[in-house]
Amino acid sequence: MEPGDEVAGALVAACGAAPALHWVDTSIRRGHPDWDALEAAGGELAAPVRRRVARAVERWSARRASVDPERDLAAARRCGARLVTPDDGDWPAGLDDLGAASPHALWVRGALPARGARAGATAAADDASRVVALVGARASTSYGERVAVDLAADLVRRGWWVASGGAYGIDAAAHRGALLAGGGTVAVLAGGVDRAYPVGNARLLEEIVVSGGAVVSEVPPGAAPTRSRFLQRNRLIAALSCATVVVEAAWRSGAASTAHHAARLLRPVGAVPGAVTSAASAGCHRLLRDGVAVCVTDADEVVELASPTRHLAPAVEDEGPAGEVDGLDPVARRVHDGLSRRAPRDVDVIAARSGVSVAEARAALGLLELDGRARRLAAGWVVVPGHESGKG
Repeated sequence: MEPGDEVAGALVAACGAAPALHWVDTSIRRGHPDWDALEAAGGELAAPVRRRVARAVERWSARRASVDPERDLAAARRCGARLVTPDDGDWPAGLDDLGAASPHALWVRGALPARGARAGATAAADDASRVVALVGARASTSYGERVAVDLAADLVRRGWWVASGGAYGIDAAAHRGALLAGGGTVAVLAGGVDRAYPVGNARLLEEIVVSGGAVVSEVPPGAAPTRSRFLQRNRLIAALSCATVVVEAAWRSGAASTAHHAARLLRPVGAVPGAVTSAASAGCHRLLRDGVAVCVTDADEVVELASPTRHLAPAVEDEGPAGEVDGLDPVARRVHDGLSRRAPRDVDVIAARSGVSVAEARAALGLLELDGRARRLAAGWVVVPGHESGKG
């Protein structure tokens, strides 16, 4: 079965991975789905799902002869990889948000970001919740590569990991930036972890592993990258990360696919603007225009996008005089607290910081503007001097 196969995901959800594999194997050998055996294994499927599973069994049967788990595990051992499943402590929990399209396992070389939820781990050790995806075009410009390197390095210096796809261009620049700053980065491949693709990035992928990062894939060692696997790989990058930033992308770009996967997962998406005359940034501008992404220009803005709750207003005792927010309803008060006097903020960012919907944020900002407490600039909204709540 191919990555992202939601029929397989539904089957696994119904009865578990091992029983599902055994049932599929038995059904293929018998030449037809054995529904009684599936029910005996605890798998109850509605009639429409059964029809989809029956068609999928026919599709899977063509590849059954090539499946050899022992061969795959041996190949993994030879290249220093291991198989990580959802039951393992370092399984990236964000992947489960993909639902039926979640991977059933990952082949991993190196070390994945630590999960703070593990026994004995501290909150500071929860690297898995501090991963940002930096993605973009293979045919990148020097501007895009410089931005990717700088963003990745600055994020690492702030304690974040960087995820990307290991490809030429922006992906490689993001990985290099993370390595230059001495931090962790994850490369998600469309082929097996024993096959450096592109070959020209073989040394970079090896550096990632040696430096404490990880090279991962959901297809077994030896598997070749294909167009469909590249597109499915993008959903893993989005799910591994708590935010996705498109650094540079043309009008039609695989990076946009990653951004849309992130948006469907309700993860924040950012895009770096470029020259309006640059075709290399047309995809970024499209994401911004369509409201899929918000504009980000530096690591501080990316961190703010990725973790708005870490940048909420100071505690009550640190706020300015109570009169500054007197007369505001609870929503307007929260939106007011989400404003800065120095850094203009987009409505989406203000809504995230304030814990309100975008519609509520817009309405509250309109009231605050009429009341002279907020001002709309070309780059976003700011609090009017003299109406701050003790924030920078």
